[in-house]
Amino acid sequence: MTNISTDVNVMINSSINDSVDSSVNDENDTEKLLKPRNNFASYSNENINVRFRQNVSSHSVVETLFSNLRRLNVEEISPGATNFLSTNYESLDYDPCENHLLQDEERKKGYKFVVKKNFARWFIFLLIGICTALIAGFVDISIEELTSLKYNVDQCVTKHCLWLPYLLWLALNFAPVLVGAILVTYVEPVAAGSGIPQVKCYLNGVKMPRVVRIKTLAVKTIGVICTVVGGLAGGKDHEKRDFVSGGAASGVSAAFGAPIGGVLFSIEEGTSFFNQSLTWRTFFASMITTFTLNIILSAYHGRLGDLSYPGLLNLGKFETIPYQIYEIPLFVIMGTVGGLLGACWNHLNYKITCFRLKYIKRKWLKVIEALVIAALSATMGSTMIYFLHDCKPLEQDLTKFPIQMYCNEGEYSAVATLWFQTPESSVRSLFHDPKGSHNDITLAIFVVLYFFLAVATFGLSMSSGLFIPSLLIGSAWGRLIGSWLAKLFPNCVVLNPGKYALLGAAAQLGGVVRMTISLTAILIEATQGISFGLPLIIVLIMAKWVGDFFNEA
Repeated sequence: MTNISTDVNVMINSSINDSVDSSVNDENDTEKLLKPRNNFASYSNENINVRFRQNVSSHSVVETLFSNLRRLNVEEISPGATNFLSTNYESLDYDPCENHLLQDEERKKGYKFVVKKNFARWFIFLLIGICTALIAGFVDISIEELTSLKYNVDQCVTKHCLWLPYLLWLALNFAPVLVGAILVTYVEPVAAGSGIPQVKCYLNGVKMPRVVRIKTLAVKTIGVICTVVGGLAGGKDHEKRDFVSGGAASGVSAAFGAPIGGVLFSIEEGTSFFNQSLTWRTFFASMITTFTLNIILSAYHGRLGDLSYPGLLNLGKFETIPYQIYEIPLFVIMGTVGGLLGACWNHLNYKITCFRLKYIKRKWLKVIEALVIAALSATMGSTMIYFLHDCKPLEQDLTKFPIQMYCNEGEYSAVATLWFQTPESSVRSLFHDPKGSHNDITLAIFVVLYFFLAVATFGLSMSSGLFIPSLLIGSAWGRLIGSWLAKLFPNCVVLNPGKYALLGAAAQLGGVVRMTISLTAILIEATQGISFGLPLIIVLIMAKWVGDFFNEA
């Protein structure tokens, strides 16, 4: 065997660096340096530099490589590093290779070809916006119709009729969850979860198999519907790369009715290869999505032409939200709480994910796990409704499906506004219900139960996100803080529980995903609370700082 003039020397620490042969030409060495990508999350704090050396056999190459890589103790690898080599993923090269052949080819095609290519790009972004709106409209209408059917059938919850509705609720949770779990587990596993990590990896140059396929889109769409209807703690959360970027922005725009927030989300969280023309095309796709979705929803609600619909996740409109300078320390504290809870959420979900990877490997076990969580969700809701006698006058009700239970005539169980409707509607209730609409004990118990339910749900073989569950958890403990403050200072007009519910929602979501700029814009656009921008920024920055101290998003 002839010697190959390359040697791979993996230098992991300073002791290995000291053993480097100083006779190697530095200029040639630098030219042959392979730098690992650092555009995506990785798993080592080691300083790994891979260099090519001269006059060593291929056998020595392999021996040297593996002997040094064995020094890595994977269990001791800490998160946050950017220099870890992995053969599990393939890197994508988005940019064309600039050379004379390419330049000659572009010269031959002429200016007309450039115009046609640019027009084609804009046209594809137009199609992305329209298609995203059509899919979003289908998801929203399907969820609304199916949840209305589910909760209307299950309304005979009285003190004389409890077990039958519970079993019915259980069955109505089982059916959609079973469909969604089978689709994700057996048809397209990559459709599991929110899809945001896969999109971020793809946009940062990591090839994620089967992410951009029609089958994945179909399974993801049906799976999201099944997750929400099934009562789980989830929610509807170069050229090819650019189109994925536009689709990500359009998706956020459709969900929150926030085209600017969608573009900022794509820039902040996903796209590393961004330019001004791509920004314009992404914003164009987001605007088309918002416009088309408004037309679809206005037609569905019998008000064709009314373009004031906010998006799939209608969080309600906040009027002018007053706040005083002495509330800023409270905002800082809420951001800190959100960061701590977010870090705890991420840690627990990481542990559960490790457990799943180790013990829940068979496909049928994944389906059973999803059904168990669905049963747990129905059981938690029924138990709270049965044991907590939190009765409120019916005229204050903002839920579509009031439940009387043990309450007197003309009253309803306020616990139902938390469990007996979609998570989006529950968030809206916590934002806009008047003072005294929710008992403090009810909110405290709900926060604990739904927190662990959301942790267990995220990572199931289901298409589900973490935006809405995080918003619901945060709005519950935020409203609880607002309720306590209102009782401590009853004469203070600015202490509105709904305001603190919004801040709690932002803090909780920010503590989990660690987004700042885009999340501020999304929440401002979704609630139309432009005057509340500063408190949201304070809360989100504190949540990110505190959360990053403990772990990653």
